[in-house]
Amino acid sequence: MKKIRAPVSVRSGQIEFLKLNTERWEWRDAYQWLLGLTWPQFAAFVGAVYIALNLLFAALYTARDGCVAGMRPGSFLDAFFFSVQTVATVGYGNMSPSGLYGNILTTIEIMSGIFLVAVMAGLIFVRFSRPTAHIVFSKSIVIAPLNGQPTLMLRIGNLHQQSMVEAEFRILFNRDEQILEGGDFRYFYNLKLQFDRLPTFPAALTLRHVIDEHSPLYGVTPESLETSRVVLIASVVGIDPVIPAAVQTQQDYTWRDVRFGERFVEIYTDHGDGRLTVDYGRLHETEPVE
Repeated sequence: MKKIRAPVSVRSGQIEFLKLNTERWEWRDAYQWLLGLTWPQFAAFVGAVYIALNLLFAALYTARDGCVAGMRPGSFLDAFFFSVQTVATVGYGNMSPSGLYGNILTTIEIMSGIFLVAVMAGLIFVRFSRPTAHIVFSKSIVIAPLNGQPTLMLRIGNLHQQSMVEAEFRILFNRDEQILEGGDFRYFYNLKLQFDRLPTFPAALTLRHVIDEHSPLYGVTPESLETSRVVLIASVVGIDPVIPAAVQTQQDYTWRDVRFGERFVEIYTDHGDGRLTVDYGRLHETEPVE
């Protein structure tokens, strides 16, 4: 009988995909899995591996009396702390390996400890050195008249203390549409923005898509968005000037996140001396359009 593999869960924003009958898991996938963990999860994983390694060798040390000089016979606690000292290559001197069994065991543990430290140090370096976009997206998308034309608007803000350079913006619109053969088919559209790239992105801005007769959103209503199961995906790609390195982030919205007849409140204040105040606390706020 064919072995059925467990489904693989892949989450993209608010949607979770369960992949069935995929290829078997490779050990190289562990690298990406470890980098994808949050810092608390990564710290818990490192701590669990470290404790498990010392527990394993502590059990091996207590399995044979006399393999560690200075250790009380049968004391698992002494064996555990001797293992900790051996992994760290500290060697306080009160306990030391004795006999062929003890020396072989400590040699294996030291080699395992060196490998563990090297791998964990490399992972920690990659996690610290990996740049992040640190972009905040508005909690909702608004559709309202702008300059006499219905316009879809989305606000984003740069939370970094430096400007992002060569920033590129994109909004992908997808929905179910009926086809001639019957049934529904998922269609994807790149919405044409009034601007889709900037040489520098210092603070906050609003992406705008004019809904004219050429727009896939032409004539949409809240009911039609719900019926066609609309999803919008906004993405930002740019360069972190400090590293420098490319960074990317995205945010998805469903039809529930689209507000008609509203616009974002003003968050900029001009002081008249070349200084602008940006109130990030109001980045998500909207107001009805008269």
